[in-house]
Amino acid sequence: MSHLPSLFLTFSLLSLLAVGGGTAVLPEMQTLLLQNFAISHTQFVHIYSIGQIAPGPNMLMVLVIGYQVAGIIGAGVVMFSFFLPSSVLCFYVGRLWGRFGESPWRRSVQDALEPISIGLMASGVYAVAKASIVSPITIILALVTLFLILKTKINPVFIILASGLAGLIALKYL
Repeated sequence: MSHLPSLFLTFSLLSLLAVGGGTAVLPEMQTLLLQNFAISHTQFVHIYSIGQIAPGPNMLMVLVIGYQVAGIIGAGVVMFSFFLPSSVLCFYVGRLWGRFGESPWRRSVQDALEPISIGLMASGVYAVAKASIVSPITIILALVTLFLILKTKINPVFIILASGLAGLIALKYL
């Protein structure tokens, strides 16, 4: 029970910082989880992977984190604190945003936020890659997966699952 207030504050803050989507806060989430709840980078990557292959929004992975830290109540606290603040903020900002129409001020703010969002998402990708690419085998798998996703019309889910299976076999037997 002592982790519940900390979970609430941590994920409420992350919710409000998630400019450009949940991926934008992955590096900070990873750091806070390690510092506050002793969730290692490897555990974080595993939880993130579950979120990627599970149906629905990938940021539902935060429920797994809450469950791991404080059981079913922790999952509920994390769900509430991660999704509600940003949803309320988006609702009211969206209503206000519509009132500005096509004003130059609105376009300037949007233009300023685009590179920030892209940078934050790129840092999230980097944080996950840094934690998961740990050997020559994982480097090869990551590059092959990237190539196949970019150059073929195969469903990325199948490519990622096949890469995961290949990684499991290669890391276990090589």
